[in-house]
Amino acid sequence: MTAPRVPGAQLRYGRAALALSFFIQGAVFALLVTRIPAIQDRYGISDGLLPAFLAAVPVLAGVGSVVTERLVRRVRPSRVLRAVQPVVCLALAAVGSVGSMAQAAVALAVFGLTVGALDASMNMLGVSLQRAYGRSIMLGFHAAYSLGGIVGASLAWAGAHWKLSLALLYGPTVAVLAPLALLVGRWFVDRGRRAQEGREKAPAGAVAPLAMRLLLPLCLVMAFAYIGDSTVSNWSAKYLQDVLGSSEQLATLPYNVYMVTTLLGRAVGDLGVRRFGAVAVVRAGAVVAAGGFAVVAAAPGPWAGMAGFTLLGLGLCVLVPQTFAAAGRYAYEKHGPEAADMAVARLNIFNYVGFLIGSPLVGALGDAWSYRGAMLVPMALVLVTLLYARSFGAPEARYGDGHERPRTADVG
Repeated sequence: MTAPRVPGAQLRYGRAALALSFFIQGAVFALLVTRIPAIQDRYGISDGLLPAFLAAVPVLAGVGSVVTERLVRRVRPSRVLRAVQPVVCLALAAVGSVGSMAQAAVALAVFGLTVGALDASMNMLGVSLQRAYGRSIMLGFHAAYSLGGIVGASLAWAGAHWKLSLALLYGPTVAVLAPLALLVGRWFVDRGRRAQEGREKAPAGAVAPLAMRLLLPLCLVMAFAYIGDSTVSNWSAKYLQDVLGSSEQLATLPYNVYMVTTLLGRAVGDLGVRRFGAVAVVRAGAVVAAGGFAVVAAAPGPWAGMAGFTLLGLGLCVLVPQTFAAAGRYAYEKHGPEAADMAVARLNIFNYVGFLIGSPLVGALGDAWSYRGAMLVPMALVLVTLLYARSFGAPEARYGDGHERPRTADVG
């Protein structure tokens, strides 16, 4: 039998709820990464030990994504997301309030494991909702994430400016965000309940196998995009100050500008996909991002460097959402919704691979060669996307008129 249709109103509520979930995750993650120096000082983490702490989070997030791939064969992604997002928020609060380095390590481990499950399940729902709508909406969810990141980074700046303790910064914020995460989970929209009930009764391993080699181009695009992103987040301030001779105050601006242009690009990106197609948008994004790295590498001064980081935000912002959408669409067409979830979870691992590789790669090249030359490496990697652009397809070509067309879905 065909699973019941979901009314358009439920889809709209589900879309708004998922956007809020992306926003909460963006704020929480920004609050963690922007206060790493304060975390290091609070728990007396040495400079030699800090990289191990930082690397453990994305490694464990990758583990969480792998676990989620298996978990959603039995449990709807909406239930996973509803369960883990409050835990991520509480883990952030614990990072700022526990009493020892060992306890902080445990809190970061919990954060890493659950954030991997969160990222995977959140993007699974995004891909599923886009399929239900019949038009591109995935970039809008990631725009909400970018907005959350801006808010989180602003709160972190205020905490540092007013010299608030981590507990005083994280505690009230989590007291708002964790209940909000629980509340919005009531309106998450999943695919058809009947299809899910059939999955729950199916024996383990019944899902059609998904060949990883077919996803490899998209996995590479994901990793290269995050190498570019981590280059900006970890090296933009140092590059502007040490290479381009900016003031310390001016050096804080490139990442903020990057975040704002990422938000703006994602806010209008879905319109571009509907008008020109995903392939054209991805190609344009790759070219603009590569141009941004080229401008940064050749910049004669800090303001030219700032212009390069602005271009980077506008270019890189479209790649990750469209990569998730393309992987989910391909797997769904080949094997159905379960395979789409598997594809998203596997692709999500390369988010953390790129994050782990990007900063050390640029740092090593900068020390051994030059930081200007190091910027050309992520530029070349981003350009590889052009070779795989056809893998992104064009969703609106499948749905004809591009109007919203609610499909089989269910309230999770």
